[in-house]
Amino acid sequence: MTPQSEDFSAWYNEVVVQAQLVDRGPVRGTMVIRPYGYRIWELLQADLDARIKDAGHENACFPMFIPESYLRREAEHVEGFSPELAVVTHAGGKDLEEPLVVRPTSETVIGEYMAKWIDSHRDLPLLLNQWANVVRWEMRPRMFLRTTEFLWQEGHTAHADEEDAMRETVWALGAYTDLARDLAAMPVVAGEKTPGERFAGAVRTYTIEGMMRDGRALQAGTSHYLGTNFAKAFEIQYQDESGALTFAHTTSWGMSTRMLGGVIMTHGDDKGLVLPPRLAPYQVVIVPIGRKEQGEEAAAEARRLAAALKEAGVRVHVDDNRPQLSPGFKFNEWEMRGVPVRIELGKRDIDGGVATVARRLPTVEGQGKEQIPLEKTGELLPGILDDFQAFLLDRAERFREERTAAVDGWDAFTAQVASGWARAFHCGETACEDDVKAETAATPRVIPSEAPEESGECVKCGRPSAYGKRVIFARAY
Repeated sequence: MTPQSEDFSAWYNEVVVQAQLVDRGPVRGTMVIRPYGYRIWELLQADLDARIKDAGHENACFPMFIPESYLRREAEHVEGFSPELAVVTHAGGKDLEEPLVVRPTSETVIGEYMAKWIDSHRDLPLLLNQWANVVRWEMRPRMFLRTTEFLWQEGHTAHADEEDAMRETVWALGAYTDLARDLAAMPVVAGEKTPGERFAGAVRTYTIEGMMRDGRALQAGTSHYLGTNFAKAFEIQYQDESGALTFAHTTSWGMSTRMLGGVIMTHGDDKGLVLPPRLAPYQVVIVPIGRKEQGEEAAAEARRLAAALKEAGVRVHVDDNRPQLSPGFKFNEWEMRGVPVRIELGKRDIDGGVATVARRLPTVEGQGKEQIPLEKTGELLPGILDDFQAFLLDRAERFREERTAAVDGWDAFTAQVASGWARAFHCGETACEDDVKAETAATPRVIPSEAPEESGECVKCGRPSAYGKRVIFARAY
């Protein structure tokens, strides 16, 4: 596998295929998510779906085909998406009377139905979510990160006023932040986007940004306060308590399979994937060692141990049906596929009443394999997995802090964004952002919610800073 330091992009393209996460689809820019990769998505999806439902949202399903006229009703929205749209003009053996857009996002079609379903203030808030695939035509596709078709969830809500809609917007951002930290072990920075980076048609856009192991940023989830822009375009109105017709305030928010790319690039190394236990399809893989009778004895003990681990809530796999492969080959393969913990079980281990445990990464410097009592493995493994999950989060957090610096001069800024994140003052002007991007390929990623209040001169143009705090700039995926 290509080392990350030699060519991070090549490393990524190789690992997603060799680890059996994806295969390339038959149409340029599409992907086939293989069972191992889809299981990671299912684990993330299940956790996020529970959070969404616990907060009072209901899942629904809206059409994939959207009349082109729907998009044109919100001018900024259609302009922002125009280069990415896939449009159907011919179907059923004839030209269509109106072109149909293949869903790039669903604000417009859901807005149409919100207008039908909302009459009174008693109908609010309306809290909807859908799990769906969307299509955005990509010129430079990369598996999980930018593909023509991908999977996501999109929340869409309507509220009586700005205050309630903003509560929803901030709730979604918090849910994504917690999910990234709790499941993916990604220590993301949450905050607002600058006006030049807002979602098309939004009043305010919020984001979570994670640092990948090449120092670049990845937008891993977004939440948008749409104000009354879409409500006015689609006539989403309600009768308030006084009987007057009032426009609703709407939000939208989404997280996609891009998060899987974030997991890969946050934790992976030159050996391949490194998966956080809470997102690993197999948290533990047991490799029986031995030939003939000894091998059969080891396989039987491995299956007994696997049953005990399953009772303890551990996702476990026994690699006992590939006798043509050596144990060493299996060790390397499961390391490459990112399994958090491997257990090696041979006759010597069984006779000694121990299991040989190897973590995907040593959590203590110099720590390699260790032996634990075989009879206590089911009791000890959950704790070992929790420790490994915490280690990955801490490791990623330390890496981000080492690669992030506050800068004030342009030379220091350009040097910093070459391999990490720069915290710098920014005037807030889109034209200035364009100049920064043209010269450095860096963009303003986030105005951090938890950053200290500061003021100074824009790192590029020298005008006063617009946000009362430093903005994180970085090159990004």
